[in-house]
Amino acid sequence: MRLYLILFFLLFANIESAAQNFDANILKSVNTNRNKSLDNAFKFITNSVAPIAIGSSFITLGTGYLKKDKALQLKGWEATASIFIATGTGYVMKRIIQRNRPFVDYSFIDPYKPYTDFSFPSNHSTIAFAAATSMAINFKKWYVVVPAYGWATLVAYSRMHLGVHYPTDVMAGAVLGSGTAILTHKANQWLQKKKTKKFISH
Repeated sequence: MRLYLILFFLLFANIESAAQNFDANILKSVNTNRNKSLDNAFKFITNSVAPIAIGSSFITLGTGYLKKDKALQLKGWEATASIFIATGTGYVMKRIIQRNRPFVDYSFIDPYKPYTDFSFPSNHSTIAFAAATSMAINFKKWYVVVPAYGWATLVAYSRMHLGVHYPTDVMAGAVLGSGTAILTHKANQWLQKKKTKKFISH
């Protein structure tokens, strides 16, 4: 039994090591072979996260209140909640997992900014995909969905191009952000149905 446990842990360690190397190799290919003339463009994209994500939700909220449109107000609050819940969850995960930034463990990675916090998941990717998914759910038009996800994907790629996140960091961020937006939408629908039933019963 003890031999089986030793073999299991050795196998797990080898798989984890192989996965880490695969992750680092993809990042190396993206970061070290990048077109450096695009660095400023990707810095702009990576810095657009807060203004676009928070701005779009606040614009939706503000428009809803100006027009006295309760449905639009709910969409705005839903988008805002998605972003803040996803961001908070990502922050907690970073503190629990404590994965080093790639440039800490690999000297060949060239970061544009020496972040001192942890790497997993990518909060930029989390916020971008939370905002994009909220927009896609609430405004089901191709001219909203395509630009929203296109922007979020560019944000995720920019984090690797700029050498501050592994591929799995940005993928986890995309899943966390999208998942939070979907769950927030489901929770909002459930609350609205519950309110409607309570109003009818009275």
